[in-house]
Amino acid sequence: MFTGIVEKTAVVVGIADGPGFRRLTVALNLENLRLGQSIAVNGCCLTLAEILGKDAAFDVVKETLDKTNLDNLKIGDRVNIEQSLKTGDRLDGHFVQGHVDGRATLINIATDPAESRLILKAPHELAKYLVAKGSVAIDGVSLTIAAVRDNTFEVALIPTTLSLTTLGNKSVGYTFNLETDILSKTVISWLERQQNRISTDVSPQESP
Repeated sequence: MFTGIVEKTAVVVGIADGPGFRRLTVALNLENLRLGQSIAVNGCCLTLAEILGKDAAFDVVKETLDKTNLDNLKIGDRVNIEQSLKTGDRLDGHFVQGHVDGRATLINIATDPAESRLILKAPHELAKYLVAKGSVAIDGVSLTIAAVRDNTFEVALIPTTLSLTTLGNKSVGYTFNLETDILSKTVISWLERQQNRISTDVSPQESP
């Protein structure tokens, strides 16, 4: 479990394909790492597979590569990093699982002296989880949704977010890892199951 408060950014220093997975090596430069711990890389919960001095290696399976932008990474790219939440930590962002739902495409950028706004297009099947003033994580960064229109949504980035994450360096057409709010998914999924149950339980009326 994570909070979407990015700890640092780090550079990809190695990419190697293995049997059924891709090994991703990042110049993590963090203290007290341990094998098997969970670290969010661009919002994807990955397991630390090998410690190489200041670098850390992760094995990324095909399903994760297919669903996320980790498949597009190149050596030299910078990624957002967050270690998992510890009991007693402040929850400054929102509950983020690190389970990416899909990709959201950056379709426009609006800037002014106070903030930058990213306008993104989400897959249609995820639009029902996007709520104005609700939470969302893109590339692992916890943000508040500023506006929603169909499957398009906006997020506002303050200077601190721009300086501490990779979000300010993206161009139109870039695809972000998108994780919608777990509370929204839970409530909507429960309501849909109840609606399906009611529809199944109701017998068709007999014709007169």
